[in-house]
Amino acid sequence: MHSGVLRRGLTASLAIVLLGLSGCTTTTETPKRAGVIPVYPPPPEKPRYVYERTIHSSLDVVKEDSTSAFRRFATGEQKKGEGFAKPFDVVVHQGRMFVGDTVRRTVMVFDPQGMGRFFELGREEPGRLFLPLGIAKDRLGNIYVCDGTAKRVVIYNRDGRFLRAVGGQKYFRRPSGVAVDPEGSRVFVVDTGGVDNDDHHVLVFDAITGKLLDTIGRRGTGDGEFNLPRDAVISPYNNLLYVVDGGNFRIQVFTLDGKFVRKFGSIGRRSGQFSRPKGITVDRWGNVYVVDAAFGNVQIFDPDGRLLMFIGARGNRDVPGAFMLPAGVDIDEADGRLYLVDQFFRKVEVFRPTPYLKPATESETPATAVPAAKGASP
Repeated sequence: MHSGVLRRGLTASLAIVLLGLSGCTTTTETPKRAGVIPVYPPPPEKPRYVYERTIHSSLDVVKEDSTSAFRRFATGEQKKGEGFAKPFDVVVHQGRMFVGDTVRRTVMVFDPQGMGRFFELGREEPGRLFLPLGIAKDRLGNIYVCDGTAKRVVIYNRDGRFLRAVGGQKYFRRPSGVAVDPEGSRVFVVDTGGVDNDDHHVLVFDAITGKLLDTIGRRGTGDGEFNLPRDAVISPYNNLLYVVDGGNFRIQVFTLDGKFVRKFGSIGRRSGQFSRPKGITVDRWGNVYVVDAAFGNVQIFDPDGRLLMFIGARGNRDVPGAFMLPAGVDIDEADGRLYLVDQFFRKVEVFRPTPYLKPATESETPATAVPAAKGASP
C-alpha cells in the first residue's frame, strides 16, 4: 500500500477517538480498578495500545539461572538488581533498551533476549559520561548520548563499545537533546541555551569527522526560531526533523537542510496543546509522540500535527499508566512497542500496540474522523 494511504488510514482510524478526549490533560489520576489492564484509548473505543509491563530495575529484565537461585535458597541471600536513580531518556533497538540515568551517570542497557542481560555505558574512559540527557539511535543500533556536562555527543555501538565523540565545550551552552539520521552520517544536537543568552538552536555535525556543518534556528518566537528547545527526532516516514520548542510550547518541523516546514501546538491545557513538552519520537507511519511533563502523558499527533490520542495521565501513585514526571519516549521499530520514562517514579513503562493500530483502508475511513481531528486542535 502506498505510504500516503497508510498515513491517511492510520490518521482516520485513530482520529475518531478525539470525540472523547476533552479531559486528556487534566491533573487527576486515571481511575484504575484492581486487576484492570490500562488500554488506550479506553472503552468503548477500540484500543490502540495496551499496558504491558513496568521496569524499575535489572530484576525486571534479567532472568535468574538455576545456580544463582539454588545459592540464594541455600544461603538466604536476597535477590539483587540495579535500579534507576533518575532516568531521563530511552531508546530501544530490536528489543534492547538503553536508558540514560543522570544520577548514576551512565546509560543502563537492558536486553531481555534469552536469559536477559544488563550492562552500563559510560562508566570508564574513553566514553565516560557525566550527565547523560538525550539519546538517539541510527539504523545499525549505534547509540548517541548527549552529555550535558561534557557538552558533547558520545557514540557507542550497540554492544557498548565506544566509537567516538563529537562537539565539545566551545560549541554549546546547554546541550540537551540529540537526533541522528538513519545512516548515522549527521548528528543534530539541541542546545537549550538560557535566559541570559541567544544560543537557542540546533547544531548539525558530521557524525564521522565531528565537523560542524550547520546551525538551525536562533532565539525568538517566529517561524524557525526557538525559545529553550528541548529535544529532536528525525522521522523515518518523511525524513523531516521535528524539534520540541519548549519555551514556545510547540513542535517545529524542518528539512534536514534546516528549511522551516511547519509548526503545531500552543500553550494551554486543552488536548493538543502543551504545558511542559519534553521528549519526542516518531513511529514508522510518521505519527509524532510528544511527552508533556505537566500533563503526565504522551500525546500522539499525525505527521501534520493533528492530535490523534494520548497515553497515560498524571498521578500521585506508582501504578500502571500514571506518571508524575515523564521525560523520554521511544518506539521500537522492530515490534512497535512504546517505552515511556518517568523520572519521579523511576520507571520505564512499556505499551504494546494492538492490531487496531494498523492503518485502515480508505473504505474503512469514518466520515467524521478528519473533521473531528481538526476540531480538537487549538
